[in-house]
This record gives sequence, structure tokens and C-alpha cells, in this order.
Amino acid sequence: MTRIYDRNCTACPRLAAFLEDSRRRFPDHVCRPVPSFGDDSPWLLIAGLAPGLHGANRTGRPFTGDHAGVLLYETLFGLGLSNQSNGSSPDDGLVLHGVRITNAVKCVPPENKPEPAEIRQCNAFLAAEVAALPSVKVILALGRIAHDAVLMARGRKFGAFAFGHGAEHLIDGLHLIDSYHCSRYNTQTRRLTPEMFRAVMSRAVELGHV
Repeated sequence: MTRIYDRNCTACPRLAAFLEDSRRRFPDHVCRPVPSFGDDSPWLLIAGLAPGLHGANRTGRPFTGDHAGVLLYETLFGLGLSNQSNGSSPDDGLVLHGVRITNAVKCVPPENKPEPAEIRQCNAFLAAEVAALPSVKVILALGRIAHDAVLMARGRKFGAFAFGHGAEHLIDGLHLIDSYHCSRYNTQTRRLTPEMFRAVMSRAVELGHV
């Protein structure tokens, strides 16, 4: 059975080399594949893209210590899905309620751009994780890469399930809902506003409690 996480994984040569280089340049960073974080029996699984160089790659926890996590954790708290509104470090006491956060790719990629082969290689971990979480009712995909990774993990063709902000899909009884990624670029350009993100998250809550 495929493991859902391997902290010593070096299956992708480019990513392994980038992590090794990052360890030399940033000795205070974790620089390892980043495991999932949150409730062990979640109804909602949030799938992001990959660790940020000075965010999750530094702290070792998804969306922790970088800009993308600001809107995510504020929104989770506002909807009663966490005990606090920020996530700055793994020892900050943050607890998620019914929610787990993972990534399509577990290692930080150069320029935050994983290659297709790396996404495919890492997909076995995502597939195993989804299979190991029978409590999950809703998957929220942050961005097209996460959306496609979820489809790949469930053995579905991309063309049958088009990505779009707020789009909803039903796959094997699981609700897949899409959102633009809560990256600095998307929030600063207003492609994704706090109101837009809260609306999608609120819809995920509705779907998870029907």
C-alpha cells in the first residue's frame, strides 16, 4: 500500500536537488517534503499546490508562515473551523476542526512551478491520502493544479471536470469544489477577494453538512 507521506522522498530529481540546495542556503528551514496538517478524521480536505520556499518549506506545515496562509486561516477561523485566525509556526497552537490541509506536490518546486512529471510522481501520495480518509465528504481544490491532481488521484479525466472558481463536481460520492488559489498574486490583484473565498468556503461547509 502506498504511504501518504515520506519525509525522505527523493523520487523527483529536480525537486530533490532544489531541496538540497535550499538546505545549504537556508539552514533554519525544514527543507523536507511537507506532510498534511489538521483533523485526523476530516469531513473537508483542502488541497493546495505545493510548499512555498519561505513558507511551508521553512516551517514544515502547509500554508504556515507565508502570505497564502493568511486568508486561508482567517477564513477557516471565521467559519468556526479552527481555534485561531493565524498560522505562523508549527508550535502556535493552531487546531483545525473537521478540516485537513494537503498539497498536490509535497516538496517546494523552483519558482513555485512543479513540472507535470513531478505532479504525477507525487500524486500517489495524494491518492493514498484520500483513500485513507473515508470521513472526507468535500475536497476544496485551490487552483487548477490542485484540481487536476484530485482528478488524477481519483482516476478521472481532466476534460470531464472543468476547473473554475466556485465550480462543483461530484466524484465517487465526494464533492469537489474549486477556488482560485489564495496566493499573494491572486489576492493583491483582486482576482480572489476575501468575500469570494469565504463564499466558496461557506459552500464547502454546506456540502459537508447536508
